[in-house]
Amino acid sequence: MTDAPPTLETPWPVALLSQKIRGYIERLGTAWVEGEVTQWGVSGGNVYGKLKDLTEDATVSFTVWSSVRARLTENFKQGDRVIALVKPNYWVKGGSLTMQVFELRHVGLGDMLERLERLRAALAAEGLFAPARKKPLPFLPHCIGLVTGKDSDAEKDVLRNAQLRWPAVRFRVVHAAVQGERAVSEVTAAIKALDADAEVDVIIVARGGGDFQNLLGFSDEALVRAAAACSTPLVSAIGHEADRPLLDEVADLRASTPTDAAKRVVPDVSEELDRVQQYRGRLSTRLTGILSSEIDRLGHLRSRPVLSSTSWIVDSRAEELTRFVARGVEISTRLLERAGSSVTELRSQLRALSPQGTLDRGYAIAQLPDGHVLRNPDQAPAGTPLTLTLAEGTLTAAAQEEVMPVPADAAVPAK
Repeated sequence: MTDAPPTLETPWPVALLSQKIRGYIERLGTAWVEGEVTQWGVSGGNVYGKLKDLTEDATVSFTVWSSVRARLTENFKQGDRVIALVKPNYWVKGGSLTMQVFELRHVGLGDMLERLERLRAALAAEGLFAPARKKPLPFLPHCIGLVTGKDSDAEKDVLRNAQLRWPAVRFRVVHAAVQGERAVSEVTAAIKALDADAEVDVIIVARGGGDFQNLLGFSDEALVRAAAACSTPLVSAIGHEADRPLLDEVADLRASTPTDAAKRVVPDVSEELDRVQQYRGRLSTRLTGILSSEIDRLGHLRSRPVLSSTSWIVDSRAEELTRFVARGVEISTRLLERAGSSVTELRSQLRALSPQGTLDRGYAIAQLPDGHVLRNPDQAPAGTPLTLTLAEGTLTAAAQEEVMPVPADAAVPAK
């Protein structure tokens, strides 16, 4: 490349001129520009469009390569007012000038995004987004509260899919503005009204997606706090996967679309019936197995000798019982004989020592009238009546003056 200025005799080649223009343009570096998108087309993942000045008749072309487009957090379309960080890029081969876009934002959204992130951080610090505070959804809600726009596709999607899955499900629909100035107040009031309704088991806030600006109302602090204070489980279904309003963070469940919300909240009756049939089959198989096992075990027990015949106890104990009975008879007889001999011996001893035995040997017992036994002659003066007891019967007698002395070896009867 030569630095000599071109002349009539030494003109520059087109390629040299193009390279010098490219060099001058590249030295401009990057710049933030503001304008209106008048053309937005996607091809091969890249965006090719035009940006027009807001007041003057001036337009430049721009290109958003696919790598940059993947980092964009907002959705753009023709007619949007934007701020872009661009760098001029001159295409030597085609001789065209275009602006390579590195960042792209809607006008005024920079501060808004910053405030939104600060609010997100503050609410997260309070614990409003904590998984521990999220309430489980009921297995089969009898009545579902639905907050959505009137005659919206979101309302139709939720109702249609829920009733297809469980025809008996009931809805209590509260229509509210889902974008614009009235959205925050109306959605907040609808959530509070449905939460106060004792028949409502779960609340769905549904909207069919939209760009970032249309969803800003669902990041309002008052609406988010109303959702956090809700005692009824709440499902947020207000955007697609790329959107993340604060209501999604505080809700007990985030659904990507209204259709997804209906499927997550309402069980499929056919699936539940199939599951019940599966459980019944498993239960029947299990019970059949248990009964078969117990029948086999009972049969095994009944086949044992101890239970196969009821007479085995008598048969096995008969000999032992006979032996015990014979032993008992023998012992009883022996005891009776021993006791009889003892009685006979005692009877003989008693007879030998009894007064009747003495009387049987010829002795008599003399008794005074008062019944006392006469022991001394002095006890019976002459004429004293006496009673004589003999071995068999009694006699009466009277004492004489002269009493014959009693021999020393005579027995003296005693009473």
